[in-house]
Amino acid sequence: MAIKFFYENRHWTINWMCKQLELSRAAYYKWLHREIPEQELKNRKLAELIKEYDERFNHILGYRRMTSWINYFNHTDYSKKRVHGIMQKLDIHAEIRKKKKKYKSSAPDETAENKLGRDFCADAPNKKWATDITEFKVPETQKKLYLSAILDLYDRYPVSYVISSRNDSHLVFKTFEKAIAANPDAKPLFHSDRGFQYTSKEFKRKLMEQEMEQSMSRVGHCIDNGPTEGFWGIIKAEMYQMYEIADEASLRHAINDYIRFYSTERPQDRYHCKTPLEVRNEALQSEKIQQYPIPTNKRIEKYKELWSA
Repeated sequence: MAIKFFYENRHWTINWMCKQLELSRAAYYKWLHREIPEQELKNRKLAELIKEYDERFNHILGYRRMTSWINYFNHTDYSKKRVHGIMQKLDIHAEIRKKKKKYKSSAPDETAENKLGRDFCADAPNKKWATDITEFKVPETQKKLYLSAILDLYDRYPVSYVISSRNDSHLVFKTFEKAIAANPDAKPLFHSDRGFQYTSKEFKRKLMEQEMEQSMSRVGHCIDNGPTEGFWGIIKAEMYQMYEIADEASLRHAINDYIRFYSTERPQDRYHCKTPLEVRNEALQSEKIQQYPIPTNKRIEKYKELWSA
């Protein structure tokens, strides 16, 4: 393979390379014209698909999603183990970024009970909404952009989002108003952290007018709002790989376009390789709504068993 590579790409002579490697030219040509096993041909085809998808989606796919997406878009049935092995040989892997979270506590009389109780599964759209705010640093400046979003826990679809240079009540109110404008009859359980915007009397009034019940995470328990935390992690792990971000304008474009990509083009395993928008549209147009239970995480279950004793 080395001789073939350097002959085709560097134009080194076969005769010279065989001498350096102490191989006969006959042995090389016998290998070159051999009948390639069917399994090796399939692995080569799969390797090309892996390289293509890794480049197309800017290195955001780990072996699990790589397997799902290749099988979904090519109508194949490759196993995760096989894809994982080839990705290891190609040194292809997802690039993940970690995120830090800061918490701001509020007085007890301003907060609401954690009524969601980490039950992140909803049986229909507009039954449970979760919201949060995250920040992005504008490159080469001291500025920041803030993204406020509301996720529907049935389909993980962002029912609304707003980008602002200020993290204030207006950002949260505008996000809420956009969600209601798009879903005027929605009366979901509304879950957030204890940020000052969500504990304000004005926001509580907006919830009451819409006949929504309020739920809040406990202090220091980010997992109480796991879906939105996960959504921020997905954006920050993938967006910076998919877009060239150099200033505020390019950052705003990246956020807007990535949310479009997430909603309409990014299949998810839990939804049988359908996008959040596809899942949402199917549910809203069907009398019998399909259920997508959250798969059991064995590691979390073992952790609970260990610490509940």
